[in-house]
Amino acid sequence: MMAAKTTARAMGLSTFLKSLFSLYLFLTLFSKSSVECFNLDDQFEEELLIKPLNNDFVYAYFQFTTTWDVPFEAKSFQNCHLFPRVLGEVLGQYSVQELHLSLTQGLWRHEKYGYPVVDAPAGTEIWAWFKEGTKDVNKSWKMLTSALSGLFCASLNFVEPHNTLSPTLSFAPTGAVPPGVHSNSSLLRYSTLPREVVCTENLTPWKKLLPCDSKRGLATLLNAGHIYNTNYHSLGIHVRPICKDISCESTAVELKQTVSLVYDMLQVGSLSRDWSFRKLFGQGLSGPCPLASSSRVYVDTTQNGSIFEFQLRPEPKAVLKSIRGGATSKIAMYDLKTMHLVSLLNIAATYTGEKLEHVNISPVLYANRYIIGYGQENGGIVTKVINNHWQPLDIVYMENIPWFLPVYLHTFQAEVNGRQLVPHAINFVPGRERERPYQLEVALRIPARSTTTLSITFDYIFLKWQEYPPDANHGFYVGAAVITSSLPVARNYTGVPHDGSTLLTRSVLIHCLRQIFLNQDKSFENSIIRFCRND
Repeated sequence: MMAAKTTARAMGLSTFLKSLFSLYLFLTLFSKSSVECFNLDDQFEEELLIKPLNNDFVYAYFQFTTTWDVPFEAKSFQNCHLFPRVLGEVLGQYSVQELHLSLTQGLWRHEKYGYPVVDAPAGTEIWAWFKEGTKDVNKSWKMLTSALSGLFCASLNFVEPHNTLSPTLSFAPTGAVPPGVHSNSSLLRYSTLPREVVCTENLTPWKKLLPCDSKRGLATLLNAGHIYNTNYHSLGIHVRPICKDISCESTAVELKQTVSLVYDMLQVGSLSRDWSFRKLFGQGLSGPCPLASSSRVYVDTTQNGSIFEFQLRPEPKAVLKSIRGGATSKIAMYDLKTMHLVSLLNIAATYTGEKLEHVNISPVLYANRYIIGYGQENGGIVTKVINNHWQPLDIVYMENIPWFLPVYLHTFQAEVNGRQLVPHAINFVPGRERERPYQLEVALRIPARSTTTLSITFDYIFLKWQEYPPDANHGFYVGAAVITSSLPVARNYTGVPHDGSTLLTRSVLIHCLRQIFLNQDKSFENSIIRFCRND
């Protein structure tokens, strides 16, 4: 009997010690996780810029910036606070140094709208820099695009070697980079899917990367029913390392999620040029995201009183003056963190009087592109680059031509008023059928106040019947050409008043109009296919 009592006491003491040890272990792990997860030097900012354009268009630009004060390494993304862990793990797993992804529907017309904050071509564009020492860049690139395809519900799995290239003169890193990376273009990969269609399946996972999702803050204005009725809409993901200070001895991680929208106010639902949050986004704004350190709405009022006149309500508490490249912009600011909202905020602009007559001032540099030729044998691509500046400009012209349109370098011409221009440098990588696209990069100086014509001829080739797209009669899409230049003035430039993460002057990227090439006559092939199926 005594032995049984002693055994019971021993078992009870053992159970008590185990529970006490478990409690101590739980408290220890909780304290460590608290230090790792909550003592993080990160911040989140949300901004909205609204700019009235000419011809009754309105440009709305959302920018959500998450900055995390950690090294850009895989182990840094194991414990996240505001930074989306799912995206960080993908970037760390595949040794990504810098990533830029855009999903766009519609065309940005530089001649009418000026320059956007972030330029993007129609369809999908993705380019990434990989870290120095990456063993197999091609494998990492393929795995990266496949992972992003699942993350954003996009067709990035169709990014293959036959539509990927490594530019040497374009797409320099925009963030802080180690020495020597600028010249090592083998770490850069670029690809486009001009046929890709953007829809709500892409918007939903994009919003889930935000700290407040679409429940609070400016993201509540991203109503799919209103976004996809615009003339132009673009989703963007931009990740890069940035310098913590001017010395750039240590870096941090910056994630920018962007949305660009262009509204035609005459088609929004009324014949008035007046705009408001309810007209543009279908609802008002309840308040800022609680996790945001800064939440602001900007309205560009530079042209107010010169081209058109409008009144803002409620009246802004502050009007900022932004000077870039000799151009001065006036911007009304609404700080949502300091505003005490009783009801939904509905910023509105009411136009007074009739539209004033004015001459549309074109941007300093823009371009147009079209095809020439007829028949089913050969054709050509012509790009006209217009320089409205009073000085010559240095540009880099890049073409990503599919393998099924073979081009020939000796047919490339650069002309100004019938006079041939001699390029400073040419980088041409011949394509290979079903394996590699044709890559053309040309660095040249275009004269002042001139129109430079860049042209190159191509041939049509026969394709296998499996290689035609599902909607064959729709034709074939070719990705946009890219023109890179550093502009001396900021005329027609659009941007938020302050961008603390940009320490150097950024070059302007201009994406030319994408082209549609009609396919060859498939009536014979289709009849054979139908005959075989009936047999």
